[in-house]
Amino acid sequence: MLVTETAWGKRIKTDVLILGTGASGVGAALRAAELKADVLMVGQGRLESSGCLGGGNDHFMAALGTDEPNDTREAFVGFFMKSAFGYREAQLNQWFDAIKPCVKILEEVDTEFLIKDGKRYRSVGFGQPGAWWLHITNGTTIKRHLARRVRKSGVNILDDFHITRLFERGGHIMGCMGFNVLTREVYAIECKTAICSLGWHPQRLTNNSTGNPYNCWHMPYNTGSYFVLPMQIGASLVNIDISGRATLIPKGWGAPGMNGINNMGGKEINALGERFMFKYDPMGENGKRRNQVMGTWQEQVEGNGPPFYMDMTHFSDEDVHHLQYVLMPADKETYLDYCAARGIEFKKAPLEVEVSEMTVSGMLLADDRLETTVKGLFAGSNFTSFSGAMCCGYVAAFHAANDAASTEMGVIDDAEAQAEHDRILAPWERKGTNLLKYNDFEDPIRQIMDYYAKYRRNMAGMRLALEKLALVESYTDRVVATNNHELMRLHEAFDLLELCRAHLEACLQRKESGRGMYQLSDYPEKDPELAKGLVLTRKDGAFQFGWTE
Repeated sequence: MLVTETAWGKRIKTDVLILGTGASGVGAALRAAELKADVLMVGQGRLESSGCLGGGNDHFMAALGTDEPNDTREAFVGFFMKSAFGYREAQLNQWFDAIKPCVKILEEVDTEFLIKDGKRYRSVGFGQPGAWWLHITNGTTIKRHLARRVRKSGVNILDDFHITRLFERGGHIMGCMGFNVLTREVYAIECKTAICSLGWHPQRLTNNSTGNPYNCWHMPYNTGSYFVLPMQIGASLVNIDISGRATLIPKGWGAPGMNGINNMGGKEINALGERFMFKYDPMGENGKRRNQVMGTWQEQVEGNGPPFYMDMTHFSDEDVHHLQYVLMPADKETYLDYCAARGIEFKKAPLEVEVSEMTVSGMLLADDRLETTVKGLFAGSNFTSFSGAMCCGYVAAFHAANDAASTEMGVIDDAEAQAEHDRILAPWERKGTNLLKYNDFEDPIRQIMDYYAKYRRNMAGMRLALEKLALVESYTDRVVATNNHELMRLHEAFDLLELCRAHLEACLQRKESGRGMYQLSDYPEKDPELAKGLVLTRKDGAFQFGWTE
């Protein structure tokens, strides 16, 4: 890694650039280090706590090829090939191949997997055919242990770095620019290849019942840069219309954990005391996440709730203790604080739950090697869950590191760098009257999405939402940052706005219901002809669309 000083900030050169330091970035860094590549990983927070994994995790999905039922490559690949994500078979085979090496890394950094009958305990989750979910008993410390491994690997790390733009030339990645969120120092990072590991679970575009965008299901700092930054340099996206996610959360408390509750036998009950989920999925609560969310929403539309409850009172003392006091805090360390404040004991009374805020997701369109439509830029966060993130980064790094050996160094010229420097700091240097803060810019985005584009929507409403988002965008030159935190928040909000626009434009192309976590009143039925991926590309400021086969 070479660092030089310029008039506008620091210029860094590295062979392989890892964008993001969450689970995907860690998987990429450790694999690239094994291959002796010159690597720099950059992330908005500190490596020890960044990304969704920084808040902990209670499960790792692992199909291990044992003689247990459906614990095979064929079952694993077959299940995800039928999903709405749009995977390629070769990608899923590489995910399967990466699981054992990643589990081995986790064991080496002292991850404690639950042991029953002398072997690692796994359970079935989210409609999957096999017991693939390893239970983790010390989930709150995973990221710190992995970070220690990465720091010892020789990988260069730039903490507290917010990425604002990627650069390409001739369809090939050149690098990125951004700023230190503590000092405002601007950097340009040039590379031979790059792995985008910025997380595929953007938050803060809708609300749950608390109205607090930071009290959410996953990490609130993910606002769509995984999709927006590559899209801005010509990378194509796939299924950004139907791959959004939601879940059930404790009433008034944004927290993950439904996988543990569902796969251990939790029963969802509506306000009438009815267990209703088998109306929406043959596996009941342990079926597909989409079916639980949309089933609960349908019960609400029909007046059968709220309230809704997850009943665990029938659990054994051992199971309920494992769920409430081991798995739940591993997913969110303050979970037990919430339980204490509300007097919640899973064994004594059902837990009131609600449908969470919605996230928009999808994938970067990538080939068998996870290379995107921008040459040298690899998709590091295309696979789902902690397992998918770590394994996807691990796989992408293999190809990125090998390609870097025969690729020329990217170049970001001084004029481009100066222009981006000025754009980054414009809100900080802006003076005048009638200026707006970051929340004045971001809060209306959520209001628009909540009102026009949540779980029930229609075409006219989404078109109107786009008009209103354009109005929000027109205020870009009036926003101001009075401290470094506000400057970071504003650049997050810019990405969030662009993500919402891309999502709505894509949704207008798919005239059906039943694949995404929303229902269209204009097109209430699933169209068998649309059992394919929707590809979005932005060219010359306009969105273009096509379909995969």
